[in-house]
Amino acid sequence: MLAVFLRFEHQLTRFAMLLAVSMLAISVTLSFYQVLTRFVFNAPSTWTEVASRAAMIWCVFMAAAATFRGGYMMAVEVVYKVVPARFITLLEVAIVVCCLLVLGVLIHYGIQMTMRVSNQTMSGMNISMAWAYAAIPTGSFFAIVAVIARLLAQLSGREKVGPENSEIAPEAQDGQLPNEGSQP
Repeated sequence: MLAVFLRFEHQLTRFAMLLAVSMLAISVTLSFYQVLTRFVFNAPSTWTEVASRAAMIWCVFMAAAATFRGGYMMAVEVVYKVVPARFITLLEVAIVVCCLLVLGVLIHYGIQMTMRVSNQTMSGMNISMAWAYAAIPTGSFFAIVAVIARLLAQLSGREKVGPENSEIAPEAQDGQLPNEGSQP
């Protein structure tokens, strides 16, 4: 059952990243078009700035799932180094609980905001503002699935507990400097 959930999460997070990259490309393209029409043709586009901003919002919230999955938003390496090794799993669980609380709040208020602005349209476009605000609960849901998958993979021993790509050198983790104990 765990393997099925982890495969599902992997595909979901992959889809979120694909969507994030697509939204980034759209945002950059629209921004370039905006600059071109404004400064080259001296006839600024009325809709591209708003559409570019909405695409960037979707990009950020969709990419959040992958960053949570990798542990990049949760890792504070100093804390991992201060906490004794036997409490690292407990620290990881506490971090997951905090992340789930924040993401739950984002879903709750994101849905409320999306519903509140559903009757408004984006300036320069005839599209509901709800499409831009829907990125908040959608991205938060994807991130919740990623956070839970990360914890389950760590607790089952499929992944290492702690930050995925530590920037602290292995020698420093042992309390030795890189040149300590070596012969010249």
